[in-house]
Formats: sequence, structure tokens, C-alpha cells
Amino acid sequence: MAQHFDPIIPGVAAGETTLPVYSPLDNEVIGSISLSDETHANQALLNAQQLFQDRSQWLTATRRIDILKNLIKIMGAQANQLAITAASEGGKPLMDSKVEVDRAIEGIELCIEGLKSEAGTEIPMGLNKASEGKLAFTRLEPIGVVVAVSAFNHPLNLIVHQVAPAIATGCPVIVKPAAATPLSCFTFVKLVLEAGLPPGWCQCLLTTDNAAAEKLVTSPQVDFFTFIGSAKVGWMLKSKLSPGTRCALEHGGVAPVLVDKDVDFEQLLPKLLKGGFYHAGQVCVSVQRVFAHESNATDLATALAAATEKLIVGDPTDEKTEVGPLISPAEVDRVDGWVKQAVNEGARLLCGGEKISPSLYSPTVLLNPPDHCDVSQKEIFGPVVCVYTYSHVDSAIERANALPYSFQASVFSNNIDIAMKAYNRLNASAVMVNEHTAFRVDWMPFAGLKESGFGIGGIPHTMKDMQVEKMLVISSKEIQ
Repeated sequence: MAQHFDPIIPGVAAGETTLPVYSPLDNEVIGSISLSDETHANQALLNAQQLFQDRSQWLTATRRIDILKNLIKIMGAQANQLAITAASEGGKPLMDSKVEVDRAIEGIELCIEGLKSEAGTEIPMGLNKASEGKLAFTRLEPIGVVVAVSAFNHPLNLIVHQVAPAIATGCPVIVKPAAATPLSCFTFVKLVLEAGLPPGWCQCLLTTDNAAAEKLVTSPQVDFFTFIGSAKVGWMLKSKLSPGTRCALEHGGVAPVLVDKDVDFEQLLPKLLKGGFYHAGQVCVSVQRVFAHESNATDLATALAAATEKLIVGDPTDEKTEVGPLISPAEVDRVDGWVKQAVNEGARLLCGGEKISPSLYSPTVLLNPPDHCDVSQKEIFGPVVCVYTYSHVDSAIERANALPYSFQASVFSNNIDIAMKAYNRLNASAVMVNEHTAFRVDWMPFAGLKESGFGIGGIPHTMKDMQVEKMLVISSKEIQ
């Protein structure tokens, strides 16, 4: 049965406009959302601001921890259905959606751990005449109202990364999911309320248009804005934030991989395969550009293509599927156009390069696309891996650094000097050695640089962003 959700905003009735939610596989309706207009967004902001301004309503850390513990239990009991919902609306294969649910639950556990381990600091006093007889320290307080705007590609775990830290730190939060994948988000917010979070502390809506969403984000009532999505939208919204609103932006990259000449293909190929075709390449740090030494580039590309052709492509809710659909037929058309452009201009097509259906694109490996092609210049966000030949590692690093994006990168080598050169010289916030670019655990920093983002993601880092250090200075003759 198709799921339906009304806005989760106290004091707001369901709107008249309804948005159907479609399966990306076959375009069948799997749910619907009642859309919210600017009036609804204003009410959500008012609810959140009133809660934050009335300190008598603030939730104690003990209560927040109890709510998060309850949420973990509830999500654990519904883990299979949560995975099916995520796979159905987002197209990520069920085997990977189950991992996403596990990560989401672990992310909530990380929030609890953060509350137990992170605190303010003592400020040294008594070091000069002015500071004698004084004690100073800081405590952490919630920053205020949080607005979260999310992307489609991890419809549950991205929401957890943006919303759970707000709940943990005591910030009222309003979340707007991607229009293509809102069901997981609305389900999660319902579970949060079921776990004991009082109404108004976590609100959820999907706006009727971009203007209403922009008004929500840019309101002076917003203290922190967290955005995951396209660079074009993220940077535009940042430029319009009210004075004093802090923010974090997570955009995409065009992840480079350097492969040295001494690498064992048996260890390398499974990692490139997973990093390149996980969620059909719809990951912001997906393996896209592989720079391989001229001594093994063709062999590597050929072997990668042979492994790629064995991937099972199809229904994301099937336990055996390894690569599911792209989020929309328009994205399939775009990816196909980029691949055809590269082939027409000289790239060797080693496998794939064609539509399987309006929603499925065959996993593709290209050898030596020209540097000016779209597949070499932009984030493809599709199941395409490009292999490029280099003769010297310095030239490979130069080409890897030539784009205005900087996120995660990797190098495969048994030579420590090559590995360290790559680490030192690649424009990246993180460099993986003998691991693919999409490696992530949710407590590590996760940051796009240059056009790829602003601020630092990862559960503990987001919790830090959503708090302020408030200092207390005590003066007493008894303080030594």
C-alpha cells in the first residue's frame, strides 16, 4: 500500500497540493506527500523559535539520551521495512540499503557517545595580575533553530546525519527532504516523535516550490543551516542566508584515484568496482577518474570492464541486485549523452555505454576519455568509471588537481613514497591509501573543499557545529 504523509508541523493542517512519490525503477506511485506553502514554513519556524527562546522547555541531556535510545530500539525493530522503503524510493539496492539503515542506527549511537565525551574547556587564569583570583570555563549550549535540506541518494542516513545531532544537542530542527525521496525522512521523523521527542522539536515538510523553500532557509529565525545537494543550489542559498546564520554545505566531487604500477589487481579491482558502482555511482565521492600507470592502464581497464559486466543490474528491492536505477529517466539520458560524447571524441568503450531501460543504465568503463569531455570535467553521478593513462605520477596528480572540486581521493601503491607524495600533493580533504574514494565511517570528518562544500560533516563534527561554547568567569579571593 502506498504511504501518505502530511506535514509534521504542530498547528498546521494538510495542504491541498499533493506530491506523488515514484519508484525510480518503473515510475509506479509508491507514496505521496501533502506539500507545504510559505505559511506552513513560517509556522514551523515560529514553533521552533518559541521552543528555543523558552529555556524552561529545553530538554535535559538525560532526556535527550533516553529519546535517542528509544529511537535506536524502534528503528532496530523496523530495520527491514526502513531498508525496503529506502530502496523503493531511492533505487539503492536492498543489500546496500540494509547497510544504510545499520549506519543510521549507528549514527544515533554516535550522538549519544558525543554527549558523553564532548564538553567545554577550562580557560587558564591566574597567569597575570588581571586574571588572579579568577576561574573560567566554557559549557556547550545548543546554537538554536536548525534547518536541514537533504539529498536523495541516502534518503535515511543523510537525514540522520543532519537531524540526530540537532536532537542530541538540543536544537529544534526543521527538515526538508529531497522531493524524489521523502518517504524515509517522514518515516524517520514519525519514529523520532514515537521515541518521545515532544512535538515541535523535529518538524518535517516538503515545500510547494523553491521560493517557499528559500524563504524557510533564509529566514532570520534560522541559526544553523545544513545542506546536502548540488553545488549550484548550495552556494546560492549560502549567499542569501541571514546575517549570523552559520552553515555547512556538502556537495559533490569528481573523485580521483591514482594507481601505481606495482598494484595487485586482485586487491584493487573489488574496491574500484564497489567505489565506482555503489548506488549506480550516485555518491558524492564515487570513484570516477582512475589514473593508472602506462605499464598497466589498459590491462587494468580491461579487467575492470570484465568484472563490471558481471554486476547484476535491476530491481533495487531484489536481494541479488548490485546496481539499481538512476533516480530519474532524465538522469539516464544525461549520463548516456556524456558517455556518447566521450566515445565520439576518442574514448574507448570497454563495457556498458547503453540504456537497459528508461531507468537503468549499464555500468560503463571508458579508457582515456579526452580531458575536455564532460565525463572528465564534471561529476557524472552515474555508473561510469573512466581510466586514464599516465607516464609519471606528477602528471597524474596535476590532472587530478585540475578541476575546481576537492573532496576525497585515493592512491593504490605498495611504495610508501608514492603514497605519501599523493597524500601531500592531491587537492583533497582526505586521501585513502589502498582504499577507494567512497570509504567512510560516520565519526570521521567528511568535508568538501573548493566548490565541493563548506564546513565539516560527520556526526561528531556536526554536533560541534550545532553548539556554542558559553564562557563563565568567576572572581573570588578563594580561587588560587
